Amino acid sequence: MKQEEKEDDFYVGYIDSVSPNTKKSLKSFVHFGILLLVGGALIFAFSQNTFKNSTFELATSTKITGVYHEMPYPMLRVKTGDTSFKNILLLGFGKSSANPFLQKIRNESGSISGSVLSIEGNLIYYNGKTLLQITSDEKVSLVENAATHRLPKTRHLIRGVELKGEIIDPKCYFGVMKPGKGKIHRSCAALCISGGIPPVLATSDENNISEYYLLTDKNGNPINEQILPYIGKPSILTGDVVQIQDWYQLRINTEDIKDLDLPSKIY
Repeated sequence: MKQEEKEDDFYVGYIDSVSPNTKKSLKSFVHFGILLLVGGALIFAFSQNTFKNSTFELATSTKITGVYHEMPYPMLRVKTGDTSFKNILLLGFGKSSANPFLQKIRNESGSISGSVLSIEGNLIYYNGKTLLQITSDEKVSLVENAATHRLPKTRHLIRGVELKGEIIDPKCYFGVMKPGKGKIHRSCAALCISGGIPPVLATSDENNISEYYLLTDKNGNPINEQILPYIGKPSILTGDVVQIQDWYQLRINTEDIKDLDLPSKIY
């Protein structure tokens, strides 16, 4: 007796009736697709970095009074205790340094380094660092004339130290953008730093403790355009560490920066 051959299902889209085998296959395919979609979404969600607990008080204006200095970037030195001080990094609105917003008071008062200024702006803070965005030169006023004894002392700590990290723009990194680092943020950071916002090296040690270094040239002068090719990339920088109270500087030669993001050579 001949074994009866099993016929394959033939599906026709315009016919409503579907065989049990076809129904079973369709259900299996739909269930598998849903599981695949949910699983992919969960993997994607759990693989993302968590947002930093940084703060940008865009809708709130705060008035701060302190000693203004440029060493070499604009800062306001504020007393926080009997012998403790905090240096607040000053920034301009948008992708600009604070300098255009300080020009009016410079024209009126001459040199303002060492002067007591009152500045109203938007606070940005994260991980022990505080920044202030100035939105108008009308919100900067002179309280007391310049006196050099008010300026913070500079301490030279280490020469020729090698540090690994990423060069970031502090405005976005410390609160304005999330994320404010890495390749995804590189073009924005380049615009900020080319606009005069100070470049900062963000590092982390083996215990995941972060430290930040304002970058200058070897003589302690501002660098902006020279640092642009290295922004947003893992790099090794060699230079001299200088401390100005609660901020570190790294004085470097940009030609010595080692870019760790370069593609490997093909032979």
